[in-house]
Amino acid sequence: MSVDTNSVPTISRVFDDGTLVELVYDPEKATTAFAVHRPDGSAAIEPSFLAPTGEQLVPYSAKNNLISTGCVLLPSDIGDFGDKGDLVVEIQAFLHRYVDLSPLFEEVAAHYVLLTWVYDAFSDLGYLRLRGEWGSGKTRALLTLGSLSYKPFFASGASTVSPIFHIQDAFQGTLILDEADFRFTDQTAELTKVLNNGTTRGLPVLRTMTNRHRELNPTAFRVFGPKVIAMRESFSDRALESRFLTEETGGRTLRSDIPIHLPDSFKGEALALRNKLLAWRFRARAEVRPDPSRLPDDAAPRTKQTSLALLSLIDDAGLRSRLVDHLAGLDACAVEERADTLDAAMLAAVMDAFAASPAHYAAVRDVTDRFNANKADDFGKPMTNKWVGSFIRRRLRLATTKTGGVYVIPPSERARVSALAKRFGVEDAA
Repeated sequence: MSVDTNSVPTISRVFDDGTLVELVYDPEKATTAFAVHRPDGSAAIEPSFLAPTGEQLVPYSAKNNLISTGCVLLPSDIGDFGDKGDLVVEIQAFLHRYVDLSPLFEEVAAHYVLLTWVYDAFSDLGYLRLRGEWGSGKTRALLTLGSLSYKPFFASGASTVSPIFHIQDAFQGTLILDEADFRFTDQTAELTKVLNNGTTRGLPVLRTMTNRHRELNPTAFRVFGPKVIAMRESFSDRALESRFLTEETGGRTLRSDIPIHLPDSFKGEALALRNKLLAWRFRARAEVRPDPSRLPDDAAPRTKQTSLALLSLIDDAGLRSRLVDHLAGLDACAVEERADTLDAAMLAAVMDAFAASPAHYAAVRDVTDRFNANKADDFGKPMTNKWVGSFIRRRLRLATTKTGGVYVIPPSERARVSALAKRFGVEDAA
């Protein structure tokens, strides 16, 4: 029997003419097929699909271990729903039935589920996180949110890194990651790259691979996509921390109506909702786009970057307002944390030196005196001009030049100093 070398095993595809192809799996019949949505609005289940490129797309096998074991969840059919608002209500009701979330996070999470199904219409995303001690409901929340998300892939921080890269790249779905409190090892550092690079389209992670001839063959793995994680603590990297909308779990008594064990009906309810969400993806994918008008003007750049997609999908103005207020609070906390850092102390000394200088520059030795007046006790000794000059150049990224035999921060850096002052929450005397 000859093998059709033109057949391409496929999970999903978006074509330029608006055609969408999505893999579906019927757990009762243990079969896979394609759900196909065409530009005229028609949709049907088909055994294969001839692409405009001439490729014969065939579905992944139902015997694929990731699919048959439920490690990756798929819809089974094209469902039917009323409108977007009705769908959000159903999603939120499902979440409310099985997991105890704060009111704001429950509403946000329902819209994040929607976002996972059309995330490929955006270029930047944020993540959801459940943070708390064991027994606080983090894993239940992951299972509940993950069961409704777009092609969710369930993994843990203890998982081997290689399959996570390969599955994320192949399925391009939603990573559901439990126990994400990584110890710093080579493997977990690789997982951190997935989180750092995964918020922005076009930032793959390069990994060293070899082909069957043992030739070096570096491979780019696509890691862009929505992610929901659970952990006990926080990441030490503040930049990574800023990518999350976080629900603190365990801070209140669990609602009495939350079932201790998930009922047998849970999987069927989740599958029915995934089917409806697939139908919504087919209807909405071509229309969804970023709406910058929904961004708060005074939000931090990172906040704007990670919240734009979610805010673009939230039609309820009241919910958007509550979320914007929440984001503003997170920005304020980030500024307060920066204000307590060594960088902020050095920046304050730089600004004081500029304000006191009769010239238009700030002498490094003057900055050193002002810095030591506040921080020498913390170090146990005064810091030298050389150390302070190096800190200014390497940490604050400010230029220094030599004038009249002394090193100074030139007037050309004054605008950058003001920008840093705003970022670190330090009062600028200028």
